[in-house]
Amino acid sequence: MKAVIQRVTSAKVEVDGKTVGSIDEGYLVLVGVVEGDTDEDAEILARKTANLRIFTDDEDKMNKSVLDIDGEILAVSQFTLCADVRKGNRPSFTPSAAPDRANELYELYCKCLSENGVKKVAKGVFGAHMEVSLVNSGPVTILYDTEIWRNRK
Repeated sequence: MKAVIQRVTSAKVEVDGKTVGSIDEGYLVLVGVVEGDTDEDAEILARKTANLRIFTDDEDKMNKSVLDIDGEILAVSQFTLCADVRKGNRPSFTPSAAPDRANELYELYCKCLSENGVKKVAKGVFGAHMEVSLVNSGPVTILYDTEIWRNRK
């Protein structure tokens, strides 16, 4: 699974002009599911996201997680993160997981965020055309790919 994590002061997602998810301070997370991703990938990604320390402490060092600041997460599914751009100029999305499996893992990821202590997990609408608005704080943006944690205990 892949995630683009952005530290935000606020974020929202709209479908057909209607807000379906919004948060105050926390993370906007764009989530992509790759063919072959497992439940364990979703669980690891959620734990790593919840514990990622990119909020500043009193000494202006990135030492606090979204849990430490009682922050919120807006998770938005985004299959385009899985694009293969090695050839030509038009991306191929064949590395993306099938929609049913991708939605299952996206939902598991969101559930695991809550289980890891995130007080509010807002979501977009899987498969919908969404408009995402955010105020990126910093800006701070972190890229995660669960492939780096596979087979490591």
